Amino acid sequence: MPTVLEQLQTIIEPLLVSHGLELFDLDYAGGRVIVTVDRPGGPDVGSITDATKTISRTLDGHDVVPGHYTLEVSSPGLERPLRTPAHYTWAVTRAVKLKLIPTVDGDRRLAGTLAAYNADAATITVVLDEPAGEERTIPLADIDKARTVFAWGAVPKPESPSKANTAPKATVAINKSEPANDQDGKAHTPSPASTPADTDPDATPEKRVTA
Repeated sequence: MPTVLEQLQTIIEPLLVSHGLELFDLDYAGGRVIVTVDRPGGPDVGSITDATKTISRTLDGHDVVPGHYTLEVSSPGLERPLRTPAHYTWAVTRAVKLKLIPTVDGDRRLAGTLAAYNADAATITVVLDEPAGEERTIPLADIDKARTVFAWGAVPKPESPSKANTAPKATVAINKSEPANDQDGKAHTPSPASTPADTDPDATPEKRVTA
């Protein structure tokens, strides 16, 4: 029998395609269905909001996720988690940071440029920042966490375009625990409303829309 995650992917992926979006990542943990979407040029809040409503209505008709949960749909942001073979393929030539599992000898935190991904061997090759230029081949099984790194440029002059040409991460969330009811008793999905994002000095900018 397919897992909850596999069933969610089967349902959600074609819905995103209908909105001109592609599925970058999907996770289900701790009562949260987390859908990360992308498209050339990056998705905007409007397209993410529309996709969230479609996914929410569709999941209401499928008994896939047990109990109460929160549906979160977001763009990848400037720094992207790397979890799947497709992620690593996409990230080749990009700057990355890795955290290795505790059983690995030596330094568990690495930074450098992802030089290659070997699907057959299930390994990646990274050109390290320190020691500079050293190549290291790492089995995917030894990676605890991995993400791309966005290198902020110099602060632009006032008359120059801001570095906001890089879109912030946008997230739309719907709490699926208690459907709201109209006066006639019919359930409906509440309209998303903007709320301030939680701040994290190490995180990339994010817009968050919740319902």
